[in-house]
Amino acid sequence: MQYQNTRARQRSSSSDSLERVARLASGSAVVIFSSSSCCMCHAMKRLFCELGVSPMVYELDQDPNGKGMEKALSKLIGNSPAIPVVFIGGELIGSMDRVMASHINGTLVPLLKEAGALWL
Repeated sequence: MQYQNTRARQRSSSSDSLERVARLASGSAVVIFSSSSCCMCHAMKRLFCELGVSPMVYELDQDPNGKGMEKALSKLIGNSPAIPVVFIGGELIGSMDRVMASHINGTLVPLLKEAGALWL
């Protein structure tokens, strides 16, 4: 009986974290889920700033629910590590490799323009 209650709470907590990620991700044109001590996260933030974008950044290591949101992000992207993760226009773009691939192949800037994050 105790085991079932614990599993139900974990599912509820996971669901709450996923809902929170979705809500935060749709709140700005560009959203980055990050960790303040992660060098890859720093590089991601710099990339967007150098493109002229002011992303909304959520530092998961400074959020009381950060671990739960990190687990939810890991489920969304299907690999590890779960951060940094980028959403543009409320849509999941992915982690560092996906964002850099989009930047290199020229599809990132049009996405940013379409989301209203760039006006050039």
